Amino acid sequence: APLVLVLVLALGRPALSGARATEGAAAAPHRRFEYKYSFKGPHLVQADGTVPFWVHTGNAIPSADQIRITTSLKSQKGSVWTKNKSIFEYWEVEVTFRVTGRGRIGADGLAIWFTEEQGLEGPVFGAADKWNGVGIFFDSFDNDGKKNNPGVIVVGNNGKLLYDHQNDGSTQALASCQRDFRNKPYPVRVKITYYQKTLTVLINNGFTPDKEDYEFCAKVEDMVLPSQGYFGISAATGGLADDHDVLSFLTFQLTEPGKEAPTPDAEIPQKDKEKYQEEFEHFQQELDKKKEEFQREHPDVQGQPGKLFELFFNDVFETVSDRELRQIFEGQNRIHLEIKQLNRQLDMILDEQRKYVSAVTEEIAKRGAGFPGQQGQVSQQEIETVVKTQEEVIRQVKEIRSSVTDALRSISGAQHPGSAGVYETTQHFNDIKEHLHVVKRDIEHLVQRNTPSSEKQKCPELPPFPSCLSTMHFFIFVAVQTVLFIGYVMYRSQQEAAAKKFF
Repeated sequence: APLVLVLVLALGRPALSGARATEGAAAAPHRRFEYKYSFKGPHLVQADGTVPFWVHTGNAIPSADQIRITTSLKSQKGSVWTKNKSIFEYWEVEVTFRVTGRGRIGADGLAIWFTEEQGLEGPVFGAADKWNGVGIFFDSFDNDGKKNNPGVIVVGNNGKLLYDHQNDGSTQALASCQRDFRNKPYPVRVKITYYQKTLTVLINNGFTPDKEDYEFCAKVEDMVLPSQGYFGISAATGGLADDHDVLSFLTFQLTEPGKEAPTPDAEIPQKDKEKYQEEFEHFQQELDKKKEEFQREHPDVQGQPGKLFELFFNDVFETVSDRELRQIFEGQNRIHLEIKQLNRQLDMILDEQRKYVSAVTEEIAKRGAGFPGQQGQVSQQEIETVVKTQEEVIRQVKEIRSSVTDALRSISGAQHPGSAGVYETTQHFNDIKEHLHVVKRDIEHLVQRNTPSSEKQKCPELPPFPSCLSTMHFFIFVAVQTVLFIGYVMYRSQQEAAAKKFF
């Protein structure tokens, strides 16, 4: 059965500020903690995501340590409210919250409520308008342009007034103070006290970890609030956005000195008593069934309370060695998970580095191809291409020279007269012409393969290598050699013809 722990705090310190004590308060009221109207971490939420004795609506997100009323997104609204009405006249609440945002200005703000009915959703900081009770507003955005925000405003309502958004509630404010509660190093703490028809607001700005370092903010006297009501806290965002996180909401009942505080039994209505009694009987029956099943499954421990306790102890509690092993395993598991995460991040970084290197290499290659002669820089690939081309040209020239040498040797050997010698000389001449055509075609093919179509043939200037032989010079050289060769052949033919006349 779920166990409900009622914590009653009888504190002798004053519930109000020291300033109030100096104003004539004869004795401090009796304070008692009310767990059904409070929440605080850790383990704030149950397994189903709800907060015990509270209901959350809108964009509110409960977690183990806090309730995020709104996230830092535009046009968000959220709130949390007590499920039951309070049954005490005077009260004090201590609220701890954070309002954080990335911008210099935030919006819209946060509100703490005590109203006759739940204002689950509406236009006033995420809660309903026309409330009957009081709202303490922590307004972040300056709607009226008077540069008095962020500020704290106390606004009362009898259920008929509409909140004045355009003027930041200044026309309806019962009291106010200007405090900056955004982006503080420590959580902001607020103490709101309603005692003997006087409402007092104290605030800790969040500059110190001291929980009791409160400053006076606002005070409203002769204020009449509903005798019973709901506590709530809400927040909203607009065009600008902040994270509104509530860490704790602690409620205390205040009782006048000398007046007997109501007993817990007197506070529970008859219907709730009957409901709790039915639940108790149901759990008692379930416990009896579990006992019978255990006795049937373990007949050897009947009549041996020590044995039964030992089995129960071993099943429920762990030994010191088991706890140490579990802690070691959990620590190694966390280390393993961290290493996996680091490995994953390292792989991502290496992949990004590969992408960057590839992009830089491609860019350098593009710039080198577009500007090959810029600032005397020549890519390695172009140098290798030029060297190969020059080697191929030198090889072809050597072949031409050997061919010409063979042709001259053949012509010089043809000394015998007759038609056979003339025919052999003509055949050699034709072979040389065909061979020259083949060499010419090969050289043109090499030039076209290594030179872009849009550029003219241009010999790069490379100091380590000999200057290349241009195509024009080569053809001039071949033409001169051909003319000399033809002239030589014609000269020999004329000499032979002249010699024949004397025989």
